Amino acid sequence: MRYRPSQGRAWRSTFPAASRKDIRDFLSVFVSAFSCRDSEKQHFRPDDEVLGIYRAVNPTRRVPDAGELETLARALRDKYGLMLDEIWHEGLTLGGLFQRVQQARGKPATA
Repeated sequence: MRYRPSQGRAWRSTFPAASRKDIRDFLSVFVSAFSCRDSEKQHFRPDDEVLGIYRAVNPTRRVPDAGELETLARALRDKYGLMLDEIWHEGLTLGGLFQRVQQARGKPATA
């Protein structure tokens, strides 16, 4: 994923009503939870699966230890009031998660 070009266009076309700041803030929360550099947030796509990213970051772990997921859950709860365990499913994408964040904030969540 590090070698992908910026995915800003994909985010803006998927969520045209969302501000660039909202997208950047959400991705900053995500990369922080996964211990990635903030500069790497631009490489994630809305259709990237959260569990797929976990497996890419931790290729030697067959079963998630949930450290990153717990950190993400706490960050989403603290910043957006969103409970990850209430919406979690194995195919959850970053776009799906962002859509729920937008809904929790009372903003348009077009995807």
